[in-house]
Amino acid sequence: MNTLTTQQKCALRSQAHHLKPIVILGNNGFTPAVKAEMERALNDHELIKIKVNAENKEERHDLIQQICKTCNASLIQTIGHTAAIYRKKEED
Repeated sequence: MNTLTTQQKCALRSQAHHLKPIVILGNNGFTPAVKAEMERALNDHELIKIKVNAENKEERHDLIQQICKTCNASLIQTIGHTAAIYRKKEED
């Protein structure tokens, strides 16, 4: 997982403010198809918002942590059902 400084996270939060969620997790959760879409989105954009439709706050938090770990991304911010995550593009 990427380690970011507080200043970097603050700058990324500012950039993420105007973004709309690219990936929305529904009742099926974090499926392989959703993982593939998130990988594509992170490769294309680096910084994305995701929306997690889980009723329980703890369940939502656990799912976001699982996503970050699986996609090797850093959690930037969580507000309600929406999370902003970041992964630096791999250089060729």
